[in-house]
Amino acid sequence: MKKLEIQTVMSIILLLAGILSAQAQNASTILKSVDEVMYSAKDMSGNNKIILIDKSGKEDIREATTQQKGTDKRMFRFTSPSSQAGIAVLSLPEDVMYLYLPAFGKERRIASSAKNQNFAGTDFSYDDMESKPYSDKYTVKLLSTENDSYILELIPISPKSDYSKIIMKVNKANFYPEVLEYYNKGNIKTKEAKYTFTKIGNYWNPEEIEMTDLKKNHKTKMLMSNVKYDQGISDEEFTVRKLKQ
Repeated sequence: MKKLEIQTVMSIILLLAGILSAQAQNASTILKSVDEVMYSAKDMSGNNKIILIDKSGKEDIREATTQQKGTDKRMFRFTSPSSQAGIAVLSLPEDVMYLYLPAFGKERRIASSAKNQNFAGTDFSYDDMESKPYSDKYTVKLLSTENDSYILELIPISPKSDYSKIIMKVNKANFYPEVLEYYNKGNIKTKEAKYTFTKIGNYWNPEEIEMTDLKKNHKTKMLMSNVKYDQGISDEEFTVRKLKQ
């Protein structure tokens, strides 16, 4: 190969490498902006109305409370009906999660391999309930840029994840997620989450999340109300002792 040809090939390789690096950096920046929107508050508390809808349209309604602090602490507890009241999940740093079932009177740590299981009959998995930034759980690639959104491909870092990838549609103006499509190891779309955000003070709040299990034709709507931010919630609210109360 002539010297000029070698130089041309090397120039093309370097150009492509630069383009790929820029795309990766751009995708990473977008996902970190999503995390900033989702976890920008020091803490948050609110009430949840959970509506389970089966394939015939029949609804089962539950209520719960949520508390969150920082990027890695979350307590979610059912308050009604009586058959569900007290069931709670606690998400802590370093991939630690606990489930509390009042009927057994003790907590159970959730193994990483079990986080793909559905939480308390909803269409949300334990992994979905975990408090952890997306950029800590996934590598990311920018698939396309549309008029009002970015389309990202998220690949789980953990080999124990039940997903092969997640396709995320991000609002371009405000960087909150609008749609998440979940694909299994066979690269088949199995779940879809749709988000509706509203502004509360300085923060974008996920007012409604609709999670659909495409295989079961079953969905769960989670509606948030009475949301409060930056109240100075104590770390003591995110302990196993508190989980069992």
